[in-house]
Amino acid sequence: MQPVRTMVILAGLLAFALVPFVADLGGLNSLEGLATRIVIYAIAAVSLDLIIGYGALVSFGHAMFFGLGGYVVGIVAYHTSMGEPLLGWDGSNAALVVWPIALAACVLLALAVGWLALKTAGVQFIMITLAFAQMVFFVLVSLQTYGGDDGLLIDARNTLPGVETSDATSFYYLCLALLVAWTGFCIMVVNSRYGLILQALRQSERRAVNLGVRPLTFRLAAFVISAFGTGLAGILWANYAQFVTPDMAAWTKSGEFMAIVVLGGLGTLLGPIAGAAIFIVLEQILTGWTEHWMLVMGPILTLIALFGQRGALGRVLERSHG
Repeated sequence: MQPVRTMVILAGLLAFALVPFVADLGGLNSLEGLATRIVIYAIAAVSLDLIIGYGALVSFGHAMFFGLGGYVVGIVAYHTSMGEPLLGWDGSNAALVVWPIALAACVLLALAVGWLALKTAGVQFIMITLAFAQMVFFVLVSLQTYGGDDGLLIDARNTLPGVETSDATSFYYLCLALLVAWTGFCIMVVNSRYGLILQALRQSERRAVNLGVRPLTFRLAAFVISAFGTGLAGILWANYAQFVTPDMAAWTKSGEFMAIVVLGGLGTLLGPIAGAAIFIVLEQILTGWTEHWMLVMGPILTLIALFGQRGALGRVLERSHG
């Protein structure tokens, strides 16, 4: 690993690790919550960068996995608290039970959507992922038992052995640990033989096919891995906010994830983490200034995209490989 890249990672880890201490010393009660949001969004952004930055698969529907992961947590919590069996199951509040179910649901959806969408390419691929995301969005809106358009409240966070998830600081460090683990896993993936083949398909599909590579198999695997990470982010968001809404699966949420990836730097994996911080801090500042914050955010994101084409960390990480 190059020295610059190592320094960026260590500085980022130190900054995130010190957030609760800074918040406590400075009396900044909202800082920890803000950092938790950044970390959760960063997991989703890193997952999306895996397929956009390394596979050239521009998915405009990844929010469907974010929403599905969150809603599985919410629906199970609803039946558990109400004492109403779900398909004959009494439910559970244990993370080690609920989270694998939610992640399995995301993987199954990704297999179905990916298998159909990856038979196309370019704009068609984008539109198919968007269409499926809108279908999931409208299905969630139609679930009147679970709040419909108003969303669903969650009584308590899922329990995890050895972690006091009800404590904000403990939950923050859990999210941070999962971000570090997931980013490390994604880095291993892109540097593996599989990752090199995925990047070869991005550069020249015809050449890779002539060498005996089956594009659908490799791209579908990447799509499923990416959906898994985005679903994990949705699970954590549901536990953090203790509230889920259909907007979690809306196309605008997919747009936010894509904006975060571009802000941080495509094809860097570390860049989207910085992108999540920039996006959410900007959003926090602008919402406190005006209710029409998107009118200001839009031009800012456009300028960043135009004049910083490699993103916040793209140029730094690029130099580290030079």
